[in-house]
Amino acid sequence: MKMRFATLLLTLALPACAPLTLYYKAGAPVATVQRDTTACQVQALRDAPVANQIRRTPPTYVPARRVCNSAGLCTTTGGYYLPGEVYTYDVNGPLRKRVENQCMADRGYSPASIPACPNGVKQAATPAATATLPRLTPKSCAIRNSDGSFQIVNQG
Repeated sequence: MKMRFATLLLTLALPACAPLTLYYKAGAPVATVQRDTTACQVQALRDAPVANQIRRTPPTYVPARRVCNSAGLCTTTGGYYLPGEVYTYDVNGPLRKRVENQCMADRGYSPASIPACPNGVKQAATPAATATLPRLTPKSCAIRNSDGSFQIVNQG
């Protein structure tokens, strides 16, 4: 139970520390970026549709075990195979992402990764949501808001 709670806590905390990854064009309204991203994702899905394949990881062999008691009597259990895990893989996923990236590049965007702001910057910044993408500097950082929006801060 403690492990599940720790995993849940880590899952919720990691996005706050992770860099903000988005398509970037200085001066572009965030609403336009979101609209263009959706349009490119739809185009990519149309051009490279989902093509799931069911795959399986290789089986694992568990070798025979010999167990002896304190009297020296030993028993051997035979080895056995554990079947591989079954999973689904979308073979068009990487192609679809390339089509999306090319579509966004054709519209003047480039991928950007903006580091998360340190706690001191988060606490000092007036809570807001970025409406227009600012020009990025080496000291730019991002604050993720609880509603899914974000704020890009250019530090001093």
